[in-house]
Amino acid sequence: MFLENYCHISDEKITFTRQQASDFAKQIADDFNPLHNINAKRFCVPGDLLFSLILERAGLHQEMSFTFSGMVTDATSLHIPTEITTTASIVDDKEKEYLKMSVAGNSTKNSTAIESLTRAYVEFSGHTFPHILVELMKENKVMINPTRPMIMYESMSIQLENLDFKDISLSLSSTTLVQEGKRGNACLAFDLVSQGKVIGHGKKFMLLSGLRDYCQDTIDNIVAEYHQTKAQYVADKAK
Repeated sequence: MFLENYCHISDEKITFTRQQASDFAKQIADDFNPLHNINAKRFCVPGDLLFSLILERAGLHQEMSFTFSGMVTDATSLHIPTEITTTASIVDDKEKEYLKMSVAGNSTKNSTAIESLTRAYVEFSGHTFPHILVELMKENKVMINPTRPMIMYESMSIQLENLDFKDISLSLSSTTLVQEGKRGNACLAFDLVSQGKVIGHGKKFMLLSGLRDYCQDTIDNIVAEYHQTKAQYVADKAK
């Protein structure tokens, strides 16, 4: 269980400290979204950590879809299923739902395949900003609010031709951004590749809020601050 350092499991309940969730974002996903900083006012556990735990506990299915419906914090105690037949949900002690999922096709609990897909997807997902979204916003001549940059993980899905792989990678295939007033819905489509062959496809959907006219100087400042935060983290870890 390579995720054991990023959560705490007791009596089938899963909790996260801010440090654990932040470490997963930065160390596994290479994601420096300020929402995952341990001192963030609106701190939340990365959605990719929930996705990873589902695969590790319930296995990988040929077809899987996930919809996020709530922000998990360090005060949340979750119940994550160990088996999924068709549909399931992640809920807390009060039955509040944070994520719902559906599955179809064959399944496997092969740890090598699951860890390979998990690491590949999480790395891809963690690099959404600035690597992919900045170019997408530029193409659509809009940008997020620089004083309150909000990019929320909405949903994702994958479809695999087979589960007989040991190593897999992700390759971006297309991007779209649909604007509705000050909100935008971004879709990142990707291919799942094993041994040089495309064996599946997937999509990640995100909600962008506070959209306004694109300004290159402002975007440059946002990106520079992002990279500075990452560089400072790396420097601190090296001490």
